[in-house]
Amino acid sequence: MSVTYIDAIREAQETLLREDPRVFLYGQDIAAFGGAFKATKGLAEMFPDRVLDAPISEDAMAGLAIGAALQGMRPIIEMQFADFSSIAFNQIVNHAATHFYRTGMPVPITVRLPSGGTAGSGPFHSQSMEAIYAHYPGVVVVTPATVADAYSMLIESVNLDDPVIFCEHKFLYRWLKAKSFQGDGLPIGKARITRMGRHATVVTYSAMVHEAVRAAERLQKESGWEIEVVDLRSVKPLDIDTVLASVARTGRLLALGEAFPWGGVTAEVVSRVVADGFHLLEAPPMRLNSRDTPVPYHPKLWAAHRPTPESICDSLRKLLSY
Repeated sequence: MSVTYIDAIREAQETLLREDPRVFLYGQDIAAFGGAFKATKGLAEMFPDRVLDAPISEDAMAGLAIGAALQGMRPIIEMQFADFSSIAFNQIVNHAATHFYRTGMPVPITVRLPSGGTAGSGPFHSQSMEAIYAHYPGVVVVTPATVADAYSMLIESVNLDDPVIFCEHKFLYRWLKAKSFQGDGLPIGKARITRMGRHATVVTYSAMVHEAVRAAERLQKESGWEIEVVDLRSVKPLDIDTVLASVARTGRLLALGEAFPWGGVTAEVVSRVVADGFHLLEAPPMRLNSRDTPVPYHPKLWAAHRPTPESICDSLRKLLSY
């Protein structure tokens, strides 16, 4: 029997509700309906006073969560889609993120963002918002890529005293499976070497970890290249030490992400490696992101919009041929 990525998120929330009376869930259609993706299915029956339906106002949801956190609670807010969190942007970055700096009072809220694209979702339900939130001091931004991380990092996020943006990838919800929720227990802020290699490093996160591994396996079969894949796991904080150690082994860097190319996590990774590890590089570092257009609806256009194993292989061949 296996468990899925969405199972891990639901199980983590059940564990938190059961073990900590300060935890409550708040979001649109999460109680009776069980959430848009069923991440809260059955939890309202188990905890009827702590799994609460919200009005269709992300701004109000975040404001309530901040107020409750200041009164000692540990709220988990579910946004139906990451894109919609922009309505709560002021509350998150101007209030939650700065409150401890201004007053010394922590704001331990966790905002769950169903992130990234799926075929047919289009421009309003497919965006990757992690870089926007990571820009602001005071916010922790996590991007789990495995079933075990989805479980353990959500529990860790709720136990932090900082506001956390929890970017869970919709494409992984039911596709990604594991034997259990147990993992290696790495903390937030520590990257993982998902695949060892010696010829080039791919630094990535979230669903792109799996695309990078597919590309690496393809290149090894084709030409014997051994590609190392680094899963950042969180983008704020960013574990640049693990990235630099990997680049020191391989001498080449491809920064890979599903988000739009302007700025963002891949740009930060390349900038930090060039600034702190230029002497380690044997080739100019490369970036690969989705195209700089709104996310298209049509499945074939969407497949051409985001990085794929094919486009990752093409980028790595250019990097390796330098």
